[in-house]
Amino acid sequence: MQIAGKFILATTLALACGGRALARPVLLEHATVIDGTGAQALADTSILMDGGKIVGVGPHLSAPRDARRVDLTGRTVLPGLISDHSHVGQVSGTTNGSQNYTRANILAALRQYERYGVLTVTALGLNKSPLFDELRREQHAGRNPGADLFGVDQGIGAPDGVPPQSRFNLAPDEVFRPTTADEARAAVDRMADEGTDLIKLWVDDFRNGVPGAKPLPKMSPEVYRAAIAQAHLRGKRVAAHIHDLSDARALVAAGVDILAHGVRDQAVDVALIEDMEQHGTWYIATLDLDEANYIFAEHPEWLDDPFLSAGLDPALRAQFADPAWRAKTLSAPLTAASRKALAMNMHNLLALYRAGIHVGFGTDSGAMPTRIPGFAEHRELYLSVAAGLTPLQAISLATGNAAALLQLPDRGTIAPGRRADLLVVDGHPERDIGDMHRIAQVWQRGVMTDGPLTGAR
Repeated sequence: MQIAGKFILATTLALACGGRALARPVLLEHATVIDGTGAQALADTSILMDGGKIVGVGPHLSAPRDARRVDLTGRTVLPGLISDHSHVGQVSGTTNGSQNYTRANILAALRQYERYGVLTVTALGLNKSPLFDELRREQHAGRNPGADLFGVDQGIGAPDGVPPQSRFNLAPDEVFRPTTADEARAAVDRMADEGTDLIKLWVDDFRNGVPGAKPLPKMSPEVYRAAIAQAHLRGKRVAAHIHDLSDARALVAAGVDILAHGVRDQAVDVALIEDMEQHGTWYIATLDLDEANYIFAEHPEWLDDPFLSAGLDPALRAQFADPAWRAKTLSAPLTAASRKALAMNMHNLLALYRAGIHVGFGTDSGAMPTRIPGFAEHRELYLSVAAGLTPLQAISLATGNAAALLQLPDRGTIAPGRRADLLVVDGHPERDIGDMHRIAQVWQRGVMTDGPLTGAR
């Protein structure tokens, strides 16, 4: 009976890995290990994996006789990266729109995240039920290759406001737009009934710091307060899209759980920091969001970098190579505003981190064509270090902290009992964050995935 049980378990786990057969136990040896807790890297350390989980970490581990041994001398192992703020099914090539919300497109994006070592993705709104709910269940069970999937179903925006329906080619069923507190509560109930992981609010006028830009209607305090209160009654936390300090203050005071973008119009102040500390509010900077508005126009030579090329759709590559597109982008008012917003966002990230505020990790990747799944997350690591964090601190945001924001104790750190979701890179990213680009292997649930970005620089 015991033998039959082990056979059934092995078969189930193999199926759970998208058909990739689960091999015997694996011992990763002689690696440098960054465990995701913020602790210093451990030299010459081994990790034993079995049954999709980590069962041992330390020097000179003993392993079962049938264990597969993998020598990782000169390489570093860290937890699979986790995005607390991304989107799926919004983009194909250079286009945005509801027509892109298909099973095939979403699974392709999740596979791309996996290849970049991003093994858990939170799609923060603009999703369609029941497809999104079905895909979440399938990814949790490992039925398809690609990153695990969490997120928000539709989300709540203002009528005629953010996210702009015509500009993003959104379908009416991708976002709720209540006009009253009762309608807001009903929208929350609908998403809670669908099993959403979080509730998303968009509270912004979408000027994005562009001088003279016409503001879109903003969600009223009556509506967002009702949504937050109802979400908490239903046991759901609330993430809010913001841009300005004034909205951040108001939402934190109203009890929002997560600021899903950084404050980008002015420096955060003591009052906001104290209020966030009192409420336990989480913060996601999404530094890459503004940089992605112009950085590819600024660096056409990046098209020769295999690390970027691996994530580029042919149509997007052609756009980046087009001199006319680059010139138009660099001269656009949004580009100047985005540069200022990024600088302020970096300043505020460092201030909040040093103040001890809970900081997660996300990029808004997948929301627009230039926010490239997987590549954006590695760019976020670089920008976090440029903002003043150490490489080890930035990696901790994208692993242990990101898992804590999602309240997922089974991942984000390397320890016995955790999921064997691991990223292996050449070099020492705790010293040079650029070594994160040197992906050698990706392990998901203890199984090496196909086609990591081997040798990319």
